Amino acid sequence: MTSTRSATLFAFALLAPALIYILTIVAYPLVDTIVLSFTNASLRQDYDFVGWANYQRIFGAGNFTEVIIRTFIWTFFSVSTKMVIGMLGAVLLNAAIPGQALFRILTMPPWIVPMAIGIYMWAWMYNGQFGMISGLLENFGITNGPIAWLAYGNTAFWATIVTDVWIGVPMVTIYFLAAMQSIPRDLHEAAWTDGAGRFYRFRRITVPLMVPAIITMSLLSLIATFNSFDIIWILTQGGPSGSTTTMIIDTYKTAIGSRKYGEGAARAVVISLFVTAFCIVYFRAVRKLQQGEAK
Repeated sequence: MTSTRSATLFAFALLAPALIYILTIVAYPLVDTIVLSFTNASLRQDYDFVGWANYQRIFGAGNFTEVIIRTFIWTFFSVSTKMVIGMLGAVLLNAAIPGQALFRILTMPPWIVPMAIGIYMWAWMYNGQFGMISGLLENFGITNGPIAWLAYGNTAFWATIVTDVWIGVPMVTIYFLAAMQSIPRDLHEAAWTDGAGRFYRFRRITVPLMVPAIITMSLLSLIATFNSFDIIWILTQGGPSGSTTTMIIDTYKTAIGSRKYGEGAARAVVISLFVTAFCIVYFRAVRKLQQGEAK
């Protein structure tokens, strides 16, 4: 009996740091944000409980629906592009070619360079007066004059996606490369002996065995992209005319810019609900995958 109690106390002692971390860093801020979302908190020291008024105001405004749609479009194109380019990069880096180690090193700079510096570099390249992209297009005769990429809604929107893809591709590539190299070579050699071509081996061997890695990387990239703030804020601050304003930018402008803490907290709760939904879909996909492998 004494030994069992000692083992239980020892187990709780091991779990205590994690529990303290979850309660103080995760649970308390989350609960406080939820409570704050039901108030009209602002710069005033006193605030009142307003119930669902903040949520009704959010979804009653047509612009927030546009922000949600824009966020999903931005996330979809950014994540899907990173997945495709990352897979192609992993395939090329996994191939037996001369200078393979050098090519792997060259994929790392976008990931190694501090994010803010990389974003400012892209802001310089997008500049219409002295930016490299506009200058090259003009020199080759593709455009008749300079183009201020970040000054127009459509070009600014796609420019932020390109920047996010540039920053995120190295991590996806290295992750997929690690998953690809964990596949036993015997399977490819056996398929090659039977006359299977490279594309067939990739489609029937590599991709199915990489499905868990693809699902995991997709979820991580989706959450990171959905909550991405630095790229859009440094490049456009959500402009021009709100054309690059996503949910996280809208939340920041409401809570910090307009000092509407209660309404900003409600927007943060909505973001958390979307991320939770993503996680639920992910775990269900993993469970179905595991059940399929068990059969």
